[in-house]
Amino acid sequence: MPAPSQSLKPLAALRPYLRPYRGLIAGALGFLLLSSVASLTLPAAVGQMIDHGFSTANAGYVDRYFVALLAVAGVLAIGTAARFYFVTRIGEQVMADLRRAVYRHLLRLDQSFYESTRTGELLSRLTADTELIQTVVGSSASVALRSLVMLVGALVMLVITSPKLSLLIVLGIPLVVAPILIFGRRVEKLSRESQDRIADSSAIAGETLNAIHTVQANVAEERESDRFGDAVLRTLATAKKRIRMRATLTAAAILLTFGAVVVVLWIGAKAVLAGTLSGGELGQFVLYAVFAAGSVGAVSEVWGDVQRASGAMGRLAELLALRPGIADPQTPKAAPAALRTAIRFEGVGFRYPSRPDRLALDGIELEVRAGETVALVGPSGAGKSTLFQLLLRFHDPLSGRVLIDGVDSRELRVADLRGLCALVPQDPVIFGTSALENIRYGRPQASREEAVAAARAAEAHDFLEALPQGYDSYLGERGVRLSGGQQQRVVIARALLRDASILLLDEATSALDAHSERAVQQALERLMAGRTTLVIAHRLATVRKADRIVVLDHGRIVAQGRHEELLAQGGLYAELARLQLV
Repeated sequence: MPAPSQSLKPLAALRPYLRPYRGLIAGALGFLLLSSVASLTLPAAVGQMIDHGFSTANAGYVDRYFVALLAVAGVLAIGTAARFYFVTRIGEQVMADLRRAVYRHLLRLDQSFYESTRTGELLSRLTADTELIQTVVGSSASVALRSLVMLVGALVMLVITSPKLSLLIVLGIPLVVAPILIFGRRVEKLSRESQDRIADSSAIAGETLNAIHTVQANVAEERESDRFGDAVLRTLATAKKRIRMRATLTAAAILLTFGAVVVVLWIGAKAVLAGTLSGGELGQFVLYAVFAAGSVGAVSEVWGDVQRASGAMGRLAELLALRPGIADPQTPKAAPAALRTAIRFEGVGFRYPSRPDRLALDGIELEVRAGETVALVGPSGAGKSTLFQLLLRFHDPLSGRVLIDGVDSRELRVADLRGLCALVPQDPVIFGTSALENIRYGRPQASREEAVAAARAAEAHDFLEALPQGYDSYLGERGVRLSGGQQQRVVIARALLRDASILLLDEATSALDAHSERAVQQALERLMAGRTTLVIAHRLATVRKADRIVVLDHGRIVAQGRHEELLAQGGLYAELARLQLV
């Protein structure tokens, strides 16, 4: 029987999730003991019946013992069924809590984490790893514990029945434990490798399916199938090694255990012939020895599951131990209900963690006054979107500060800071829910009438109303039931409904046709009135009406002013205008 080792320490992280279900655990343990005691009484009853029941003088003795055996069977059935109910219920409850905790934690990790982690791998942790743990908590742990109770009980009864034969059994136990310990460590290592390979294949599948249009447009189906197939084959190869090792472990444990039982049975048969042991005692001893051997075999069977679950819990514990780089200050300052004076970038420098060798922003000095509309222009990679990232505090600057009404953004609660902003990204994000819930995503408490009004202002009402269930229609994963321009208008409606003090528009009209763009531009202009707006734009029509245009290049501000002023100055802005990139 394997002793707890260093490898099982990660399972200790389950204690907070087990603690709320102490009552269920107590019930499971109670019925486990009841069923174990019932099982352990059977060999003693059989031994008594063999020695005393098979004679005409004791005919009534047989009847009483069979009735007693039937009663024990009833107790065993009830205890086993109740144990199954309690243990399975605990497994389901604990896994539900664990999945919620991990997912909740993942949603709060910062963007730096997601830049270096594949989504598919995280999904594998949420599914495959938690299923392994559920198997242990809801089944294997109970089997292992019951086997341990049965092993201890059987060993005690063996000693009571025949101390001499029991000594032989005890001497044989190390022969069984040794291969379990040796092979068990190898099984644990291979189990972790197997889960890592599963995560790799899940990551490949998630990446490919999320880009299915690109895959099919490039006729890459076969290539991607082969890539996923190779990952699956690597997973299979590791799984085969694990299965072989675990099969070897099981075979060794069973062979050694039952070999020891046969040897003991042979010695016991000699004792019966010599008259030093009765037939009933030998039968009783053999049954207890079988119970002990079966318990050791059961432990060896589930030991691999326990070790795999330990590895899985270790990976989940690693995720839960991660602390987001972006966090609320210990004593946050009160955020304004709306921007009153200005947004200010003071000497801001920044490198993305995934690209540490390149400055995304270099000494940015920029003030955006309350109510002002500022357009950000420049070539790709100039740092425009990075300014949005820092303003929303998806990242913190490596140098300098971002000030909101004179307060460093790091001194505000993250939720309060982001509550001041409404973002319309260049690539619209539509969730797999109804049109109404998509519009209300940034302000879930808004009424249906308010959401419809926002959709009208964004020129989205007509096509949403025409859907089979209107605003209650399911838009499909990533909004596949809508065109690109329609998706963008739903996202604009979401920003309109949010009614935030600061608007961040990242090419908000890029996916619209000319007719829709004019209508939405009018809606945006009404929304922008009296609000602070930062616009990333490449179209002249968008930037001409801005109060100020800021030109960025290689992370630095190279010019700023109104459209006419910048054209007259020449330089990068004039060149971009000439090439029709603005």
